[in-house]
Amino acid sequence: MINLKRLFILVAVFTGAFLFKPVTAEAGLLQSEESVDSSDTQIVMEVVDNREYADLVIAQVDSWVNVRDLPGTEGKVLGKLYNNSVGHFIEEADNGWVKIQSGSVTGYVKAEYCVRGREALKIAREVEVTIATINTGTLRVRKEPNTTSRILGTFSRGDELEVIATEDGFAKVSYNNDEGYISLDYVDLSTEFVEAESIEEERARLAAEKKAKEEAARAARQAEEARRAREAAAAAAQAGTDGANTNTQAPASSGSSDLGQQVVDYAVQFVGNPYKYGGTSLTDGIDCGGFVQAVYAYFGVSLPRTGQRNSGYAVGSLDEALPGDIICYSGHVAIYMGNGQIVHAATPKHGICIGSATYTKIIGIRRIF
Repeated sequence: MINLKRLFILVAVFTGAFLFKPVTAEAGLLQSEESVDSSDTQIVMEVVDNREYADLVIAQVDSWVNVRDLPGTEGKVLGKLYNNSVGHFIEEADNGWVKIQSGSVTGYVKAEYCVRGREALKIAREVEVTIATINTGTLRVRKEPNTTSRILGTFSRGDELEVIATEDGFAKVSYNNDEGYISLDYVDLSTEFVEAESIEEERARLAAEKKAKEEAARAARQAEEARRAREAAAAAAQAGTDGANTNTQAPASSGSSDLGQQVVDYAVQFVGNPYKYGGTSLTDGIDCGGFVQAVYAYFGVSLPRTGQRNSGYAVGSLDEALPGDIICYSGHVAIYMGNGQIVHAATPKHGICIGSATYTKIIGIRRIF
């Protein structure tokens, strides 16, 4: 993790470690040169400090490149540097290998599968993700980057949001199908890259995923049993008996995908009901995290209201997503319906509704069953 650094100076300092971008200043605000009269402005130089990026080595491969303990294919594999993952250059070997440090891994990668220098810097700007972590109890999200603008809602301490841009002491972030601004005074900014994964970390990750899938299968069985019990009790009540002698039984589920569809079917019953930040009622008002939490609670699964990004286990892409999966966005969560659609508690204006899963950038997909 690399701390985000931006340096604004009035005089251009020419060094290979910096990237220069001309801007103008008027009344203390940075604007594009095209938007102001040059006679009323003072030319300044925005200098982005890239010294921490000068030694980057970035993998450019279909899947991954091995990191070895020796500069050659006879070397022991210590870990994997995945495509667009980042390491730091240490030294260059004579036979087309470079030594890097990435995450907990230090070793050699074949140079032909990586880029350095200007090319790496360009890619770094494309793959880096700037994260704002809320460091106060609650933080207001505003419509515009000022403290008098309309309040859209709030975030809580520990919430992590992807920063779209920064402006006048505010960070632009996604908020409930829209964009809003949060003050930079109450967040910690960091720039994240994907780094190498050691063999030990890979084994631990695979073991954790296996355990999560086993727990998901167990939760699916329990939810299916609970569903059958509810249907049997409802049938018994309708027949005017206590259910002791009923033979009513729900059809057996064919798997977790069926249960995921049941999650969707239950969730869409509430489309049209109101959105309410902090609300807990599926009928009278609820927010996005509460909606996902309440829907899954009906199936006997306990999820946190926030932090659902860590629930269940990861799904690689939207193409692999199944109905019932949780789609995670910056500051928002939804339930995947299939066919590129989600059902979610969107905004005060739209309430609980159905929308496109790709309305904004997806930052994670989690499967519970």
